[in-house]
Amino acid sequence: MADVPTSELPVAVIGAGPVGLAAAAHLLERGLESLVLEAGGEVGATVRAWGHVRLFSPWAYDVDAAARRLLVAHGWTPPDPDALPTGAELVDAYLAPLAATPELASRIRTGTRVLAVSRSGVDKTRTVGRAGRPYVVRTVADGGVADVPVRAVLDASGTWGHRNPLGAAGLPAVGEDRAGAWLTGPLPDVLGTDRERFAGRHTLVVGMGHSAATTLLALVRLREQEPGTRVTWAIRGRSPARLYGGGDADGLPARGLLGWTLRDAVAVGAVDLVREFTVASLATPDGGAGRLTVTGAGRDGAVVRLEVDAVVPATGFRPDLDLLREVRLDLDPAVEAPARLAPLIDPNAHSCGTVPPHGAALLAHPDEHLYVVGVKSYGRAPTFLLATGYEQVRSIAAALAGDVAAAERVELALPATGVCSTDLGARDAAEVAGVGFATGSAHGWSAEGQPATTG
Repeated sequence: MADVPTSELPVAVIGAGPVGLAAAAHLLERGLESLVLEAGGEVGATVRAWGHVRLFSPWAYDVDAAARRLLVAHGWTPPDPDALPTGAELVDAYLAPLAATPELASRIRTGTRVLAVSRSGVDKTRTVGRAGRPYVVRTVADGGVADVPVRAVLDASGTWGHRNPLGAAGLPAVGEDRAGAWLTGPLPDVLGTDRERFAGRHTLVVGMGHSAATTLLALVRLREQEPGTRVTWAIRGRSPARLYGGGDADGLPARGLLGWTLRDAVAVGAVDLVREFTVASLATPDGGAGRLTVTGAGRDGAVVRLEVDAVVPATGFRPDLDLLREVRLDLDPAVEAPARLAPLIDPNAHSCGTVPPHGAALLAHPDEHLYVVGVKSYGRAPTFLLATGYEQVRSIAAALAGDVAAAERVELALPATGVCSTDLGARDAAEVAGVGFATGSAHGWSAEGQPATTG
């Protein structure tokens, strides 16, 4: 390591998803060597896990500009820009061909999990002589552990696999650790490979994000095909208005349609909505066969018990920060996003479903040349869009190449939206969003009221 100048080491990109591969493409254009480390057996492994789900954003906003240039140079034909791809289509038609280009193929290591990141020769507490040191990325592949020296680190590992627990106060419900056989993933393939698990059974969906809505509507379709299928939806807030969205006012029509369709399903009784519900405990049946008993506090603190065959924990995600424990981060204490980015995305106040374009400056940490990008950069906040991540890594690649002007320039190719409200009850109090897709309704937690609490 000592024989190789830091400037000649590669930039480590953790994760070969859409944002990670976009980072590699931008670094390539800047003449910077990259090393992409992917834990899964293929690029886009996480996207493949929800491959049956259709994206809200059309192809026009799902392909990074540098990646497009590289692909087109190798004869790639772009998909219909107005079509909405599924996760599987995003991998097969875009990520896999991108990773197969000669320029990137040799720079990607699949089946390689990152265990930790640190600075060469110093731990987190050491300040003297820290600046300018290369990073060490500890990896494991095929059972072998290796320390890889790199000049910079872009953590694009995402948040998949690190869902929020079902219980209140950010903690697991009592018994949640023993109820694994009744818990699904956050986006099960209800109408496909997981169909038998839900057909003719009672499913409880917990959560109020777009993952919850997607699963609920799939269950409604299954209910129409399979008699006896029952769907219950539990939310902590008083109102699901935030998820229903703004319909025609939504900058992404597919997202607006999703919310309105769910609203109609609740209205006709296809979905049983339980408001102000806080999960307290999960009790497995004696003998391990039968229904799970979900107990919680409902409206006005009343005890509610639900007997269900499956629980879909669509509770959102949180970042896994363990691998960054030995480097110096500047994170917001609430959202766990970079401190300068957090005020723009904090769900306590952010109401537009959009965020102004941002790059290296807002994503920097005390340890130089270290960035958390993509959905992981949003910490616990929702509403991340692929195009936002693409702009992040474009700016960071420019910064690492020393092009300060390009790093500070905004190049996010999204249409300017109209207005977005900061309060559902005060539609006249609107503000102009910077750039992004408006949801057509308030997006802060104030839109759904305070969650139920227990003594």
